[in-house]
Amino acid sequence: MASNEKPLEWIGSSHKDLMAMPVEVRRSFGFALSLAQAGDKHDAAKVLKGFGGAGVLEVVETDIGGTYRPVYTVKFAAAVFVLHCFQKKSKRGIATPKEEMDIIHARLKIAEAFAMELRE
Repeated sequence: MASNEKPLEWIGSSHKDLMAMPVEVRRSFGFALSLAQAGDKHDAAKVLKGFGGAGVLEVVETDIGGTYRPVYTVKFAAAVFVLHCFQKKSKRGIATPKEEMDIIHARLKIAEAFAMELRE
């Protein structure tokens, strides 16, 4: 890892959940994360609404098994935090289900506390 890259931190079960996804989805998300660590943004990364700014991003990947959404934040200088990785199962449009948003909000608070510890 180059000295200007941010470290990568996994919150909750996000790493385990990502590893359960199809290989191509994992590769795509891995590339998006490496770009985020270098301070860049993947073309498929989009701001996740409801978090007050551009600090929380999601990469939407679709394969034969469904739609997958890894979510991460670049909000903190200390690291890139992977907040949640899930398969979208809702059939009601493209909106992120409330249960998933609740998990993301809770893990963002954990990431914020962890970022403060890393700063000290």
